[in-house]
Amino acid sequence: MTGPLTGVRVLEMAGLGPAPFGAMLLADMGADVVRVDRLTRATTGGGYEKSRQAADPRGYAMNRGRRSVALDLKSPAGTETLLRLAQSADALIEGFRPGVMERLGLGPDVCLARNPRLVYARMTGWGQQGPLAHTAGHDITYIALAGALNNFRRHGERPVPPLSLVGDFGGGGMLLAFGVVCALLEARAHGRGQVVDAAMVDGTALLTTLFHGLLAQGRWRDEPGTNFADTGAPYYEVYETADGGYIAVGALEGPFYDELIHRLGLSAADLPPRDDQAHWPALKERFAAVFRTRTRDEWAGLLLATDSCAAPVLSLTEAPRHPHLQARGTFVERDGVVQPAPAPRFSRTPAELGAVPPLPGEQTGDVLASWGFAPDEVTKLLDTGVAGGPAPYSR
Repeated sequence: MTGPLTGVRVLEMAGLGPAPFGAMLLADMGADVVRVDRLTRATTGGGYEKSRQAADPRGYAMNRGRRSVALDLKSPAGTETLLRLAQSADALIEGFRPGVMERLGLGPDVCLARNPRLVYARMTGWGQQGPLAHTAGHDITYIALAGALNNFRRHGERPVPPLSLVGDFGGGGMLLAFGVVCALLEARAHGRGQVVDAAMVDGTALLTTLFHGLLAQGRWRDEPGTNFADTGAPYYEVYETADGGYIAVGALEGPFYDELIHRLGLSAADLPPRDDQAHWPALKERFAAVFRTRTRDEWAGLLLATDSCAAPVLSLTEAPRHPHLQARGTFVERDGVVQPAPAPRFSRTPAELGAVPPLPGEQTGDVLASWGFAPDEVTKLLDTGVAGGPAPYSR
C-alpha cells in the first residue's frame, strides 16, 4: 500500500454499518486494518445470519482492504490474544453498545493499560452516555432525533429517509475515521492514546451546522420544503422528463439561473421574479411543463456541460458508466464487483484499492505471525480452537 496511512495498524472489531465503513476508509488510505471476527461466527455461515448465508462475502465491498483473524473471545485465551494484538496496534475500532467490550474484558482501560499509545475508537448511535446510550436504534432514529430527517421532504409531505447515508456513513463512519486520525496525530505528538466517542446522533447534528447558522441569521425557515435549497424554490428541485426520468436542478445563484432559463427556451421577461416566494409554485409548474417535453438524456445533453447547474438523476448502476466519472476513475471494478474508488486523492501518496473482502478468519495464521506471535504460539492457538478460520482451515 502507498496511501498516507501506510504503516498504521488498526484492529477492527467485526460489526455492521458505520464502524466497518470507517475502517474501510482507513484501509483505503493504506492502514493495515485487521478485522477481528468471532470464531463461532467464522465457522457458521461466514459471519452472516442465515438469511444472508447464500451471499458471497467477497462481494461485500465495504469490507475491502483488510485481513481477518477469527478468535474465540469468550475464552480467556482468546481475550489474551486480542490484548496481545492491541499491544501492537495504533488504533482499535469497536461498534457495540456501551459496556459490551467491558464485559468481554476488552474495555478501553484494559487495552490502554497494555498499550498507552492506543487510540480506542467507539462507534455507537446514541453515544457512550446519556439517557438513550443503552437503547437500540438505527440510522433513521438517530437522524430523526438530531433534527435532520424532518428536512428530507417537500412541503406538506412526510419525511423520506435518505438511505443510511446521513447517520451511518456521513455522521457515523466518516466522523469515526476523522476522529481516529485526529487522535493518532495527537498520540504521536504526546505519546499517549485516548478514547474516541463517535456517535451517529452527534455526527448527524454536526452535519446540520449550516442550517442552524442560517436559522440564526433569519435566512432559513424551520418549515421543510419552503426554503431556497430544500425543494421550496423552483430552481432547486427535481423535475420529471418525457420518458419518466428526472433532472436535478440547483441553479441557486443568479447567473446560473439565467443560464438555466435560457437553456430551457424561456425568457426572464416572461417569468415572475425568482426571489418572490409567492410566485414559486407558478414557476415550478412552468419549469415542470418544459422538462416534460424532452427525455432525461436529451435534457442532460443540453444542460449538463453548462453553468445551468442541472444534471440527470442516475441510478446506482448508471452512475459508474457516466463519461465524467469514467474519466476520473470514480468507480472501479474488482473481481466483478463495481464499487467507488478510494477518495480523496493524494498527489504524493496515492490511495489504492485494497484486497477483496476476506472470509472471516481467512488470514488468521498470517495475521498472528505478522503481528508478533511466534510460530509455536500460532500453532497452539489454532490447534486448541482459540483462533481459526473458514473450514477447512489451511495453514
